[in-house]
Amino acid sequence: MSDVHADVVVVGAGPAGLTAARELARDRRVLVLDRETEAGGIPRHSDHLGYGVRDLRRITTGPAYARRLVAAALDAGAEVRTEATVTGWSGERTLEVTSPQGRLTVTGDAVVLATGARERPRTARLVPGDRPRGVLTTGLLQSLVHLQHRSPGRRAVVVGAELVSWSAVLTLRESGAETVLMTTEHERWETWSAFRGGAQAALRVPLATRTQVVRVIGRDRVEGVEIRNLRTGQTRVVACDVVVFTGDWIPDHELARLAGLDLDPGTLGPRVDAALRTSRDGVFAAGNVIHPVDTADVAALDGRHVAHHVRRWIDTRDPSAPGARILAAEPFRWVAPSLLVAGAGAPPRRRLLLWADDVRTLPRVVARQDGREVGRRSLPWSVAPGRVFRVPWSLLERADPRAGDITVGLL
Repeated sequence: MSDVHADVVVVGAGPAGLTAARELARDRRVLVLDRETEAGGIPRHSDHLGYGVRDLRRITTGPAYARRLVAAALDAGAEVRTEATVTGWSGERTLEVTSPQGRLTVTGDAVVLATGARERPRTARLVPGDRPRGVLTTGLLQSLVHLQHRSPGRRAVVVGAELVSWSAVLTLRESGAETVLMTTEHERWETWSAFRGGAQAALRVPLATRTQVVRVIGRDRVEGVEIRNLRTGQTRVVACDVVVFTGDWIPDHELARLAGLDLDPGTLGPRVDAALRTSRDGVFAAGNVIHPVDTADVAALDGRHVAHHVRRWIDTRDPSAPGARILAAEPFRWVAPSLLVAGAGAPPRRRLLLWADDVRTLPRVVARQDGREVGRRSLPWSVAPGRVFRVPWSLLERADPRAGDITVGLL
């Protein structure tokens, strides 16, 4: 077993990790570790437009976006090692790594966890049935079509109506498959109205709201799915040979859990403050591991943001102070960042990120601490499941980091 040292070790070569590496490699030795065979993260097999708007100020396809981020990190001087799986910790900032070249330990003055998030598969959603071929997540579908150049089938049901669900529809269309139904348990669609209207007009996909997939039918190959109408309780069978479970994200938090980092009960990822510091000094987290899930360019901006605070830690070694927890109240499931700490500054783009389980129009957001209201904002954009709701950080400007928990909800 060999030992490697770097100023900064970044775990994950997706948009957040690569952007952090690019920023830091200008004046530090940066090592990026990723378990995949190629760097770039999820965008490298999302072969459609929609990437790069916020960070690159241009619209590009997923693979082109991934290539650009990889090239930028390498040009800045970062070392990127693929097929390098981090299996655990052997010190405060020392990682155990397995690769085709053997085992090694990697120590950094700082560590950035940028491990991303994944969709919950059918098994985690407890959908009964046999295990036939043709049951996929969006990631598996895109890998099958764009990387392996194989056909998933001919008739597909897409479970979910988030942005990623429409990404699955685009991939299915490119492969020659027809999406015969999108189904969601929610009362309304889970994307912005303008996007949904355009997508439905262009792709002509029927959408069934307040419906649930209760069974996958088929032994060797998917033959159909049984759908329950949650309003009436009636069921029906939709014939298909592919079913794609989309969204319902969970962070890849194994390393955070193995390290004993404080985990947020809402996101299930590491709890961070506005500087993206975790509960262990010198260990940071960025991207969709802390807010599952937002767009790739937002994750990349996390990487840009965290670089400043990583440099500050390496230069000063100042430990972070205790802070007040930020908790999500109805109708929100989680909020990120979830810790208010003095001196941490504002989070990326000066926004609190929240995830909702219900639709609300013209929301009035309120923050409370120790039984009193500390902030209120009326916002013109709606709250809806399946997409991140953004609130100005100024909502918490009167909150006290040394006082009790802060709750963020709606009036």
